[in-house]
Amino acid sequence: MARFLVTGGAGYIGSHVVLALLDDGHDVVVLDNLRTGHRAAVPPAATFILGDIGDSACLDRVLSRGPWDGVLHFAALSLVGESMLHPMQYMQVNAGYGYGLIDACIRHGVQRFVFSSTANLFDAAPTALIDEDTPLSPGSPYGESKLMVERALYWADRIHGLKSACLRYFNAAGADPAGRAGEDHRPETHLIPLVIDAALGRRPALTLFGDDYPTPDGTCVRDYVHVSDLARAHLAVLPLLNERSVVFNIGTGLGNSNREIITAVQRASGLDVPWVAGPRRLGDPARLVASPARLHAATGWTPAFTSIDAIVETAFLWRKAHPQGYGD
Repeated sequence: MARFLVTGGAGYIGSHVVLALLDDGHDVVVLDNLRTGHRAAVPPAATFILGDIGDSACLDRVLSRGPWDGVLHFAALSLVGESMLHPMQYMQVNAGYGYGLIDACIRHGVQRFVFSSTANLFDAAPTALIDEDTPLSPGSPYGESKLMVERALYWADRIHGLKSACLRYFNAAGADPAGRAGEDHRPETHLIPLVIDAALGRRPALTLFGDDYPTPDGTCVRDYVHVSDLARAHLAVLPLLNERSVVFNIGTGLGNSNREIITAVQRASGLDVPWVAGPRRLGDPARLVASPARLHAATGWTPAFTSIDAIVETAFLWRKAHPQGYGD
């Protein structure tokens, strides 16, 4: 059994990674300020600490309770649109506080660090499948702040020997198949839960931003990876960090358009989804699909959820059972 600190472990992806670590028999401590996370998302088997990674004294108190077999870092501001309005806030919280966490890990002898990065590093990729060699071009201050942490981790390894995994997520989706956790953002900005809520009559008709893209049906294409598959990828990379630092893109290699998401929700729910076409949003690329080949070659990881219907079904069942999210 290993012992891990998970920052932001009360959030959507973080809570699913906590479940995966617990299911694997590990001891987990969650540090979260609950600004966007939910206390109810933290499993009872995990130790919860209310605190902020921007508080250096808090970090020292927590990390001094070692030894730790690794830190998994999810705590961040994560709204692309909000980052366009408040870029310096995103730089301060995501990059600045991230630097402080990395420095604290070095001081307290942490050897392994897993970082929640983003596909927003690839604003308009020139290739059909985006691999780790695709040129980086952050699409927002949010993406830029994540890249700044990746660069800090490079130097933390080179100078201090802190081994890290920078995992660049594409579109996390779905919910724990056992119903233990799901997606509850406030405000909700992700497409699948918005489509589900439109089907359930919990929101007005959905607006699809752009129906004239150079894609088969005119709407944006994205790579949706089930959140539990994403969580398993975090466990899969940990053994690699005993020897080296790594960077991986995490997706399925498959893409689904916005209209295909609507039809998948209709199949899962048996309900119609009211929607209208709207103008394009500034900065939305037509297609973002990952190549997971390098991650598979290094770890053997492959997604268990390979169809959008399977992903959407878990999201629908959780959201239908929890109309108020974790407020239930």
